[in-house]
Amino acid sequence: MARSDSTFSLSSLARLGFTGLSAAAATLDELATLVEIDRAVLLDGAVAADPDQAAEGMLRVAWRDPAVLRPLLRDDETRAVMWRVFGASAGLADFFLRHPSELSVLAEVGSLVPNAVALQERMLVAVGAADGFAETNDESAWVALRIAYRRAIAEIAAVDLSATEPVLRIAAVSAALADAAGAALEASLAVARVRVAATCSREEVALTQLAIIGMGKAGARELNYVSDVDVIFVGGTADEAQLDESRSIDIATSLARETMRGVSAIEVEPPLWEVDANLRPEGKQGALVRSLGSHLAYYDRWAKSWEFQALLKARPLAGDPELGDAYIEAVQPKIWSSAAREDFVDSVQRMRERVTEHIDPEDAPYQLKLGAGGLRDIEFTVQLLQLVHGLTDSSIRTRGTLESLDALVAGGYIGRLDAATFAADYRTLRLFEHRLQLRDLTRTHLMPKTPDGLRVLARGSGLAEDGNAIWALWGSVRREVRDIHTRLFYRPLLSAVAALPEEERTLSTEQAHDRLAAIGFRDPAGALRHIGALTTGISRKVTIQRHLMPIMVRWFADGSDPDYALLAFRRVSERLGDTSWFLRMLRDSVGAAENLTQLLSSSRYIGELMEWIPEAVAWLDKRERLRPRDAAQLFEEARAIQARHASVGTALQAVRALRRRELLRTAMGAVLDVLTIDDVATALSAITDATIQSALRAVRRDVVSAEDDALEFAVIGMGRFGGQELGFGSDADILYVYDANGIDPQKAQTLSAQLVAGLREHLTDHRVPLELDAGLRPEGRQGPLVRSLAAYTEYYRRWSVSWEAQALLRARGVAGSANLIEKFHTLADSIRYPQEVDELGIREIKRIKARVEGERLPKGTDPHRHLKLGPGSLSDVEWLVQLIQLQHAHEVPGLRTTSTLGALDAATEADLVGAEDAELLRDAWILASRVRSAITLRTGKTSDVLPFDRRELDAIGNLLGYPERSASDVEEDYFAATRRARRVFEQLFYG
Repeated sequence: MARSDSTFSLSSLARLGFTGLSAAAATLDELATLVEIDRAVLLDGAVAADPDQAAEGMLRVAWRDPAVLRPLLRDDETRAVMWRVFGASAGLADFFLRHPSELSVLAEVGSLVPNAVALQERMLVAVGAADGFAETNDESAWVALRIAYRRAIAEIAAVDLSATEPVLRIAAVSAALADAAGAALEASLAVARVRVAATCSREEVALTQLAIIGMGKAGARELNYVSDVDVIFVGGTADEAQLDESRSIDIATSLARETMRGVSAIEVEPPLWEVDANLRPEGKQGALVRSLGSHLAYYDRWAKSWEFQALLKARPLAGDPELGDAYIEAVQPKIWSSAAREDFVDSVQRMRERVTEHIDPEDAPYQLKLGAGGLRDIEFTVQLLQLVHGLTDSSIRTRGTLESLDALVAGGYIGRLDAATFAADYRTLRLFEHRLQLRDLTRTHLMPKTPDGLRVLARGSGLAEDGNAIWALWGSVRREVRDIHTRLFYRPLLSAVAALPEEERTLSTEQAHDRLAAIGFRDPAGALRHIGALTTGISRKVTIQRHLMPIMVRWFADGSDPDYALLAFRRVSERLGDTSWFLRMLRDSVGAAENLTQLLSSSRYIGELMEWIPEAVAWLDKRERLRPRDAAQLFEEARAIQARHASVGTALQAVRALRRRELLRTAMGAVLDVLTIDDVATALSAITDATIQSALRAVRRDVVSAEDDALEFAVIGMGRFGGQELGFGSDADILYVYDANGIDPQKAQTLSAQLVAGLREHLTDHRVPLELDAGLRPEGRQGPLVRSLAAYTEYYRRWSVSWEAQALLRARGVAGSANLIEKFHTLADSIRYPQEVDELGIREIKRIKARVEGERLPKGTDPHRHLKLGPGSLSDVEWLVQLIQLQHAHEVPGLRTTSTLGALDAATEADLVGAEDAELLRDAWILASRVRSAITLRTGKTSDVLPFDRRELDAIGNLLGYPERSASDVEEDYFAATRRARRVFEQLFYG
């Protein structure tokens, strides 16, 4: 063997990508000698996925026929093509070894793939077809067909492999491969006609219609290099008078079988691919060929949802064009109405999941096609979006994945970024698939499992430098695809849109008016105006609104107040303007749109706040964002706000905005059942604490000079605020206390009064009122608003009455001097937890309770409907618990709490209240608290009376978790709970 010269130095070969360097040098030496070409020229243009394979392949051809190779390897352009083709495909190298004369195709390669007309013409010429009949019926025709097909594949591959950015040529290459498959079937059918005509008359065969409908990737013109070609055969007769349909179906069945054999049977030239007709009606058990009428009858009566999904990509591929077009025209309406079937979306989702579940676990990490993050995730997502929204939008009734993504973007059904990512990842995965199948011309959908295989794929695709990088790219693509697939494929909107009644998908103005009235809108004309304002125009925002509106209107109608909900939604939409995330989130997020409709249709409190804080809609995208913020976080943010603003006015304006935002967050969480009643009470109390604390810091900075900084001032929470049991709309009962701490007493009193005035002024919020109610102070509304600690001490020890000691049971310092708060707590403890029970005071409390029930109840109010003062309601439970605290807290430490339910638990543990009685009291207190908050959420106003109006009761029931039309159940449950609690109260309170 000749010694390799410097041109073939091992280092230069390594730079070109050769791996078996010594063997490669020897192979190249021998090849250069056989084709009589300079060694340096031979390597000029040697760019290949696997240059070792390329050299070996060309050498094998040279052994057989070096004369064919010489002119090709001497031409610079053709030589470069040969290196690419032989380096990418051992399968094509084997084809050229069998048929060296076909190598001439590589000298004819242009910049474009061959078109469908040219491909069909070449293959029909190969079988000598005329008027639909091939020249001969022997196996030589099939061999000629297969050679012509593989020659075409070689040309397509050469164009593909020569592309600077092959990932951008995926659509054109896949379409050409599908066109080549169609041309092969057309030529095979021409041979089949001649073969069948040997058993029946040529005239009968000529009268027999057979349309071959391409399905799947063949139908969508996105075929791989090696793939089963899915088809459906439709038969018929061109003239019923000369050939009846039954006979034509028999002949068409024979034609179909012979056509399939022409490309799939074992012959001298290997089979091309499998023709798969299993997507036909009844699958493998069904007739191979049916008439058009038989197909339609099956689809009308028996077809399953997946069969319509399969038909989405159907197109005439070969055979009788008129019959093929008639078939497509007839099945189109059935395809695009299939999504309206019951559970259609769920069935498609389950089918995709079943495919994933049946993957061999060992193959799962390598599955390009079927695995998580693979091609099927993209295809199923696109097809489901098409089928659901294609019910009413003909612009997205397309076949190919990439063209369908473009149509979905144009229609506003998918975001531009998601679509661009999907499209890029689809092209990447298809390029991987093409390169892997091209290598041995075998059907595979698995990523390489060896370093060498990954290296060749990296070089062949041009998408990465080496095998490690290509594997990393594969992982990145999988994650991206899976993320988008999960978000879009499981959109709640899909099931909802598919389930819309037909009469709600497209309506005239008159029909829409009547339909809105029928589903619960009280002012359908007003609703139509709002819908028109949201959906009129040509912007992308308007386009998305048009898609969202039918289902959102339906969801609004399922709520308590659809008219207000639609108005609020319009206001929020207008406030957000052209904000890109808003409508995209409603369209793509899991549950965001439905949750928003639930919030707006059930709560004016939320709707009014959201109008001013529209960005809160973003919280619906992640459930955890609806949970209250930690108290420490709130205090820190409020402190930062106060420090950031120089004037008390601007500081408190920002604090009020913070309070509204957190009230809205808590309300949203409460309505969507993210929060319990305890969570709500804790959150509302923390929000109010933080608001008062930050307000006090800001006002003090404005009122108290440095020389008077020794002044101590504090705000004490009382009532439900002190007990951290606030509901929506609750007032904040408070006391104000100060300690001069060395400064002039009169000045301390004046400064403290100014602090109180500043707090009351700057915490006034007309949108969400915060009432600082000091009515529980000593001497009630007749006493001074603010007192010194010494004055409180003197008053409580000399003049206080029993109800004031009772009120102190809920006292809790919330803002101001920690030292002063501690002193006030010590004072309060001495009054509210007395060592000896004052029996006269206890009797006085019982007398006051009886008087309150008679005097404080608003005139004309049904006592049984009053949530605060009615029998068995909040006051009964709270007064009973407070009485027990006054009597026993000195001996029972657990009773020393400001919490009603906490004290009730302690009383139960101390056997002061029976467990069953405690449960009845707890149930009544919680239900009354929930109803009270629900009324505020529903109306945006505070009320202590259970409404009579059935619609309002239904709405309150919905907020409480009752099913629709539960007004009577709400009433009955409330009356029953309070009746049982009242019996316990009377027994334990009055004895």
